[in-house]
Amino acid sequence: MTLRRGRRLAIDVGDARIGVASCDPDGVLATPVETVPGRDIPAAHRRLRQLVEEYEPLEVVVGLPRSLSGREGPAAAKCRAFAMELAKGIKPVGVRLVDERMTTVTAAQGLRASGKNAKKGRSVIDQAAAVVILQNALETERVSGNPPGECVEVVV
Repeated sequence: MTLRRGRRLAIDVGDARIGVASCDPDGVLATPVETVPGRDIPAAHRRLRQLVEEYEPLEVVVGLPRSLSGREGPAAAKCRAFAMELAKGIKPVGVRLVDERMTTVTAAQGLRASGKNAKKGRSVIDQAAAVVILQNALETERVSGNPPGECVEVVV
């Protein structure tokens, strides 16, 4: 299967911080971009819009937190609202929600394995989680031939 050509941004939305990652136009390598403070939502959306302008992605992938059973709780509802607001602010660039179960755990394990202290590197964990979300999304598209996750429809 083939991957649509184009850079993507991935976002790991948290209460305090928002991790951002990007990939090359061929979708080979996902890399950390930055951690955006998440407490001031309007400021976070402004910064994310600036990153979209700077990186000119094909789409933005937002991690959707689900429980291990696949259910969606309050965190998922908050994430959906965040993604909808982001989609309105960056259209015509599309926003897709992808399952992010276990990404923070995977990111923390990877950082520990590389000798980084998880306590000191909270902002790094958010970026690393965004990298894992993006790598998973790229792999899903590579295997299935379809864009990953679900498209966020902007309702006007």
